[in-house]
Amino acid sequence: MRLTQYTDYSLRVLMYLGLKQDELSTIKEIAARYKISENHLMKVVHQLGKHGFIETTRGRNGGIRLAVAPKHINVGDVVRKCEDDLRVVECFDADTNTCPIADVCGLAGIVGEALNAMLAVFDKKTLADVLKKSPGVGPTLGLV
Repeated sequence: MRLTQYTDYSLRVLMYLGLKQDELSTIKEIAARYKISENHLMKVVHQLGKHGFIETTRGRNGGIRLAVAPKHINVGDVVRKCEDDLRVVECFDADTNTCPIADVCGLAGIVGEALNAMLAVFDKKTLADVLKKSPGVGPTLGLV
């Protein structure tokens, strides 16, 4: 199982903003620190704002920051809102499933169990937990 780049970028943006606490940051600044595309981050930031994870301030001195404290941002919630498709195998979607053994195969149940276990771990963690386990991120990004 693999998270999309979109979810990865979403989590990175949240980590960055969590380290900056209440300070405003810009997409340009975050893109430069992570060495990723500003265009990709614009989409990510837009969605994070729509989901209520971040707030944006427009204008000359505008920017972005967390809308809530890191301890209130659940990683599982972020993953579910950022991932388009958690159907890890074809047979998870009855409308598009063409697998001839789907009705008699036990693999889907095992994969489903693994996916649920992964999400359960994410559900137990907050952005604050991630930041606590990542003391080297701030210095690596030049934030300390």
